[in-house]
Amino acid sequence: MQAQTLNAPATAERLRRMVPGLALCGGLTLVGLALHSIPALASTGVSPLVFALLCGIVVGNLPITSRHAQALAPGLHMATKKLLRLGIILFGLSITLQQILGLGWSVVFLDVIVITAVMSTGYFVGTRWLGLDRDTALLTSAGSAICGAAAVLATESMIKARPAATAMAVATVVLFGSLAMLVYPLLYPLSGMHEGLFGIYIGSTIHEVAQVVAAGEAVGPDALANALIVKLMRVMMLVPFLLLLPKLWAMRARTEGDERESGGSMTIPWFALGFIAMAGINSTGEIPAAVHSSLTVVGSVALTMAMAGLGVETRIDRLRSLGMKPFLLALILFVLLVVGGFGANLLLMGQG
Repeated sequence: MQAQTLNAPATAERLRRMVPGLALCGGLTLVGLALHSIPALASTGVSPLVFALLCGIVVGNLPITSRHAQALAPGLHMATKKLLRLGIILFGLSITLQQILGLGWSVVFLDVIVITAVMSTGYFVGTRWLGLDRDTALLTSAGSAICGAAAVLATESMIKARPAATAMAVATVVLFGSLAMLVYPLLYPLSGMHEGLFGIYIGSTIHEVAQVVAAGEAVGPDALANALIVKLMRVMMLVPFLLLLPKLWAMRARTEGDERESGGSMTIPWFALGFIAMAGINSTGEIPAAVHSSLTVVGSVALTMAMAGLGVETRIDRLRSLGMKPFLLALILFVLLVVGGFGANLLLMGQG
């Protein structure tokens, strides 16, 4: 009882510290919804998520925001991590297991091909051609290949990378993932793909789950559904990657004379399993319509607030300070994902 009494003030303080950042994300969400309600802007097909993100980028780079960065940080972290995962889990209520199974094993094979090609190319080009250290090359490749910043941080915990390498890798994910999120909807009319196939292309090649959601939403509902299914399959492949990494890293370290230890706690993407669980529940058709509608709205708001937070955390000055070689590597991987991923999708998925 005493422990609970002592914990209550601490919990209240943590919640109080989240208020400024969450309030900012909430305000940006309202702005995004308001912009989307303007007929001229709504006709462009740009979703409230993208409007919230773009507004967040503008606000995040204002001097007044930088001055209050410490006060905003807890709430922004809550939005970009917890609310994002809540939104993804609840988005499972928009999908059925029949849709997931309908994509077939070829999608799993596609994700494996993309991850293997990007990881091997990134490590080789980064260490051999660009002269980057092993940490930066691996972390940048993992972020591009699997699931963005989450993959970077999970990989960092396994290899005990230098902080500067982690910061560089996360910055490249933010830059090129955000670029992909804005470019892919423009590529859709030129691709010759139908909406569902383009969604698979989005999910198999864009960096972050949040960026996949924004790009898929901008293209259409079928694209969003397929994109998120395929992306979450990629996210779940983080687990076997992390299981294999310590052994592979130790072997490479011995050949290159790096004596640092590896091996740390493994991050399991539980939210991906929650997404599948919600899809399973939705497949039963037993959820009352009012409850289903309410949960869907909650999920949509959570995703939009996460986009706003992601935008606020995209600081241009941070990206400028990290040097050019990691960004050159990330650019090469971005081109590989866009061009090579397009070819792989056409080859493996076809136009069916």
